[in-house]
Amino acid sequence: MALVGGGQNPQPGEISLAHNGVLFIDELPEISRAVLEVLRQPLEDRRISISRAKYNVEYPCSFMFVASMNPCPCGYYGDPTHHCACTPGQIQLYMNKISGPLLDRIDIHCELQAVPFAELSKMQPGEPSANIRERVIAVRKIQEERFKPFKGIHCNAMMTERMLHEFAEPDGASLDMLRMAMEKLKLSARAYSRILKVARTIADLEGSEKVQSHHIAEAIGYRNLDRGDWAERGI
Repeated sequence: MALVGGGQNPQPGEISLAHNGVLFIDELPEISRAVLEVLRQPLEDRRISISRAKYNVEYPCSFMFVASMNPCPCGYYGDPTHHCACTPGQIQLYMNKISGPLLDRIDIHCELQAVPFAELSKMQPGEPSANIRERVIAVRKIQEERFKPFKGIHCNAMMTERMLHEFAEPDGASLDMLRMAMEKLKLSARAYSRILKVARTIADLEGSEKVQSHHIAEAIGYRNLDRGDWAERGI
């Protein structure tokens, strides 16, 4: 109820309280799979319908979903400086908390390795957040202008399948790359759409009118968890 809402007197849950904002969940696999599966419909439809004996209610929930997790229960699988105490079965059970259909609905999954102290100690200041913010605002304006004729569509993430063909149609080389990725990684049709939406955004950040092959390649690279579970990959 806390996540989706409901109760004896209907109340919005966290996903509706995050409407037009960000919902962040830490330690994603520590939440029960049944609870996580509830996120599937809201992520797809951007609204949640709650039906009870006494009422039927619908809440908006157009939010950006961000989550983090460890690679295994102990947190050290794949870490070159620590020994992982988990068995392959434990790692697979841990990863299986996150279902394929839920992963399909997440546009970007990136795997991050621990940064060695030697690298941390000599890190130089990066690009200021203000500069990044300016780029994001500029790209948002491009997308708002693009979708001005379409009611209720404001950004690339909201594109329908028809809009993908109109605004993110890949060229021949990109299609070949996508075909190989689909076959090798066994991607679903939903993952295919997500790749095109991310590629369209990468192209916008670059100021490109067309989605090109290097945009597609970068978008495919942002789907690490589509490549089998960590226990099988042996990283």
